[in-house]
Parts: sequence; C-alpha cells; structure tokens
Amino acid sequence: MKSNSSILIKLLVLQCLAVVCLSQSFDFFYFVQQWPGSYCDTRQSCCYPETGKPDEDFGIHGLWPNYNDGTYPSSCDRSNSFDESKISDLLSRLEKDWPTLACPSGDGIKFWGHEWSKHGTCSESLLDQYSYFQKALDLKAKSLESIKEAIEQALGVTTIFIDCNVDTRGNHQIYQVYLCVDTSASNFIECPVLPHGRPCGNKIEFPSFSSDSNHDEL
Repeated sequence: MKSNSSILIKLLVLQCLAVVCLSQSFDFFYFVQQWPGSYCDTRQSCCYPETGKPDEDFGIHGLWPNYNDGTYPSSCDRSNSFDESKISDLLSRLEKDWPTLACPSGDGIKFWGHEWSKHGTCSESLLDQYSYFQKALDLKAKSLESIKEAIEQALGVTTIFIDCNVDTRGNHQIYQVYLCVDTSASNFIECPVLPHGRPCGNKIEFPSFSSDSNHDEL
C-alpha cells in the first residue's frame, strides 16, 4: 500500500514539474497590437463588440511567449481554464483596450479565453491569469505614447515589427505591430527574432471604419 502511495505521489510531482517546465520554457514575449480598420479588411466580415464601436486606436491582439529560434509554446496547461471572475475588475479596461472584432458580435470573453488558454498558460509560472491580462494592459499604456511616431519615422526596426496588409485598392495598411518584451512582461527589449509577416510599402495608411468597409455594424 505504501509502495503504491509513493508511486502516486511521484507521478503527481512529475506532472506538476512538467507543467512548470512547459510554462517557464520561453525566452521573451511578443506583445501584438492590431489596427481595427485593417483587421476588418482582412476578413470576410467583422463585427463591433457588444460594447459598441471600438476607438480608432490600436487594440491588443495578445501577449505571446516565444522562443529565440522563432517557434513558440502553445496551450501549455489545459487544466488551467480561463475564469472571468478572476479578472472582474479589469473587464472595463479589456473592453476598451482589448476588444473583439470577431463575428458574431460578442463581449470579448471568448477572445480573452482563447488568448489565455493558447498563450497565457505558457507563462503561468511567472504570471497568473490576473497578472497576464494586467501586464498586457499596462504594456499598451506604455507603448502607445510613441508607437505612431516611431512607425512614421521608421525607427526601431529591430524593436518594432510592422505587419501590413493590402486592401482592394492596393493601399498598404498598418495591420499589426509586434513589440518584444522580457519574460517578466514589464520591459520592452530588442527582438531576438522577428516574426514572419507581410512587407509594408513606403507609405502606410491607418484605415478608418467607414461606410464601405466590410463590417457589420451592430
């Protein structure tokens, strides 16, 4: 009986260590922000969230653990599911700065849950669920003060990666901006490796939501 208990304890310890190893095994974060008008031009349709039309401003796409070789961990702890109640006092900030544009129109819970399950669980040894979302919101506040100026002046190309798309008229549009962050999710760093993306032309546009945009206004 004692022997079986000992084996069970060892197995549980090994499982816990496996989760810790998975969630610690990354080198930096990509902090990814997207321009809402460009998102709508890349999909068959997009929908305003239930809270209404988002600001003409960058919205958070995600905070993604990455390896220096360009690969990344994913869905590291399926037992640690997203729990809305743990971030209840962040919801108003998430609705403003991390809005969903997916159809059908939603409240953002599905979007945030996906980001936590796929990416956030891979950093859970350093950031619990609350800290993961709080850090992303704080990074947005820190980055947006100078991000447009940096893009327009083509500065910091190793720190900022610009992902563009081309609309139906051939215009290059700002789509997503990648910034690299250390494993504490507190400090911007030089990117060890840049993501694969679409090249931008000499002139980058910031498209607005307009009457001829391909979206559903709810």
